[in-house]
Amino acid sequence: MLFNSWEFFVLLLITFGLYYIPALQKLQIPILIAASLVFYGYHQPVLLLLLMLSILINAVSSYGVFYGRKEQRLLWASLGVVVNLAILAFFKYSSLVYQSLFGHEGDIALWLSGLPLPLGISFFTFQGISLVVDVYREKQKGEGRISIEKNFGKHLFIITFFKAFFPQLVAGPIVKAYDFLPQIKRKLMRDIPWDSAFKLLTMGYFLKMVVADNMKDQTFWIAYPYFQLESSVTLAAMLFGYSMQIFADFAGYSLIALGLAALFGYRMPHNFNFPYISTSLGEFWRRWHISLSTWLKEYLYIALGGNRKGKTRTYINLFLVMVLGGLWHGAAWSYAIWGAWHGGALAIERAVQTWLKKRKTKTAGLGTIPPEVAGRIAATSEAAAEKHWSTPFLKGLYMLLVFTFVTIGWLLFKLPEFHHVILYVSSIATNFHRGIDFGKVLYILIYSLPVIVYHMVYLIRQSKGQAWGRRLEPLFYAVMLFFILLNSGDAGEFIYFQF
Repeated sequence: MLFNSWEFFVLLLITFGLYYIPALQKLQIPILIAASLVFYGYHQPVLLLLLMLSILINAVSSYGVFYGRKEQRLLWASLGVVVNLAILAFFKYSSLVYQSLFGHEGDIALWLSGLPLPLGISFFTFQGISLVVDVYREKQKGEGRISIEKNFGKHLFIITFFKAFFPQLVAGPIVKAYDFLPQIKRKLMRDIPWDSAFKLLTMGYFLKMVVADNMKDQTFWIAYPYFQLESSVTLAAMLFGYSMQIFADFAGYSLIALGLAALFGYRMPHNFNFPYISTSLGEFWRRWHISLSTWLKEYLYIALGGNRKGKTRTYINLFLVMVLGGLWHGAAWSYAIWGAWHGGALAIERAVQTWLKKRKTKTAGLGTIPPEVAGRIAATSEAAAEKHWSTPFLKGLYMLLVFTFVTIGWLLFKLPEFHHVILYVSSIATNFHRGIDFGKVLYILIYSLPVIVYHMVYLIRQSKGQAWGRRLEPLFYAVMLFFILLNSGDAGEFIYFQF
């Protein structure tokens, strides 16, 4: 069920009405669970069996970790993680692995290729893994941020709600148990943050329905073989437009999810923080899909050793984490290449930053000075150098370079066949003789403008203060509502639903 479908709005109205009826306040959680199951199983009810299996696995393993004997905690946690990953691998990667090893022919290859990809399986699997791992870590440290009900039935009930809560069920943000579970209590309508919820929902639906859904009609022509007939300028414009579209689509979904959760009294983490103003790739990944980036860092990068085992191992860890993060997005080798594209660049960027820092220290002649004094002087020199090299022009240049790098990488999302990506890049380099499709280019620029303004307003507020433009906010939101009602594109699935 799509957030921008009439079926969802009917479900939302019914759920909201029942949820806040005083006589039904004790049933608020069952009401949300029922609505979430309807939301998830509306088009393919059979997939509810997989969701319930995933919930049961995580409920059992987290309960075993919390209440099992100390020497069995690691076993319970390991079983929970392995079974979660096994289910994800079977449904998402078995066909890719089999066809890579044995080819596309045969009954097994045909059967595996026909397996449905359960909606949101990557998201609710990672959420389940974080639950099991966090409970294990908390017990090992003796901390108490996560409390598990002694009664297993109550525990299963709570974990069902935690994993199935419909705003974040199919495309995140990936929510942590220690953030969500303490929020489970009776909610009152008077406590709804109406202003915040309205802004989140309006901005989210505008980005999705006006920007992304209209842009998809222009970026459709990136598909093979249509792009071969377009000019170099049109191809570059369409790729730029897809970069705008994928941001508007996923950031829009995340904002809608946050707004819907707020309507029912729950807070979820923000997933995007104006990523296209990033001046480095490291900053980009601190701003883009924050819940996934954080998950990969906490549960994979650190587990591999992080930066604690030397420079070479750090670079290898960065590369491996991004390759695996790429494969998380889809069962095609192009996603692994996309991860390698970012992982390799992150490793190089980190190596260059380390080299520059050492060079500054050496140039400043700090080698013979006591370490604590040298550290203070180096920090002062580094701050001065950063200020010198952070002129508006250079910042703009860095932003452009990072955005261009990221945008080229999005081709691997739009064209899963890698040889089509090569052909697209080749067409950009050779199709200058073809006529420019000014209609496509104009539409792309028009629907890219809101995303550009969205980031520019943030930059201006950072330099002039958060109060800047506050008086114009009602006008901005009124304009967005106007376009949502009168200029929404044809409803399309959210891009990240495929992941």
